[in-house]
Amino acid sequence: MESPFTEIFNRAASEHISLFQRIQSDLPEKIYAVATLLATTLAESRTIFWCGNGGSASDSQHIAAEFVGRFRNNRRPLAAVSLNTDTSVLTCIANDFGFEHIFSRQVEALGKPGDVLMAISTSGRSPNVLEAIRAANRGGLHTIGLLGASGGEAMKLVHHALLVESSTTARIQEAHIFIGHLLCEMIEKQLRLD
Repeated sequence: MESPFTEIFNRAASEHISLFQRIQSDLPEKIYAVATLLATTLAESRTIFWCGNGGSASDSQHIAAEFVGRFRNNRRPLAAVSLNTDTSVLTCIANDFGFEHIFSRQVEALGKPGDVLMAISTSGRSPNVLEAIRAANRGGLHTIGLLGASGGEAMKLVHHALLVESSTTARIQEAHIFIGHLLCEMIEKQLRLD
């Protein structure tokens, strides 16, 4: 007897497979370029800052943790900070300046020229992520967008865009965490940390 969930499972699996095939054909060179930039940033003792909202906030924390802790093997920690983790800072800025500034104020406080901002957004339209990108650009940071859909306004603001072209948020998030893991592994190899 067929499960009432069969149609959901088959549709989601087909969407996932199709999207990852497109990523495999369309994004390798862009991913390699971003991995090289991140590895160079870390080799120069600079910092990678991550930000995002909702599921993208979780991805931000997840990948920053892989850098600071470990990914595949035990190795030295790598400088990465998720800007959506300090509730005192987030609520202070949101209360005093507005939610759209929760990341940009931190970029202004902590970012240095040559650091990197990794902005994660499934739409590319989140006001607080856009403000963070603008602040990073003003501060001389490299800006990278891990984006979805059409990339939104963020696509025009970042120096490098890794665009997952899908209209399904769940599929975009699955691809973003995959790309984040790829970047971890590539950077460990580039820095000879494996």
